[in-house]
Amino acid sequence: MSLHKVSRWVAVATITAVTSVIFLPRLGWSQEELARKVKSRVQPTYPDIAKHMNLVGTVKLEVVVAPNGTVKSTKVIGGHPLLSSAAVDAVKKWRFEPGPEDTTGLIEFKFDGSQ
Repeated sequence: MSLHKVSRWVAVATITAVTSVIFLPRLGWSQEELARKVKSRVQPTYPDIAKHMNLVGTVKLEVVVAPNGTVKSTKVIGGHPLLSSAAVDAVKKWRFEPGPEDTTGLIEFKFDGSQ
């Protein structure tokens, strides 16, 4: 990747981070927890560019779990886009105990740079 592309990408990421700080706290996140037990969990992979930028933070996802225990859908509620994509990729691989119907709840991932 050329230096120009990296500089442009970092500028976009910085603008995104500033926008997230300004607007995301106004969303009024719910603290509803997911009622289903996790059978298997995959940790997100810390993106290399996020490591390089020393990017840390929390990603909050709204997750819908299907009756068979697979993740049916995800929605990013908060967090930096670089970290959010890693969290979504990981949570899509999670498996939960089966249940009678779809279950919706929040899952939070903390990226602290030690991953």
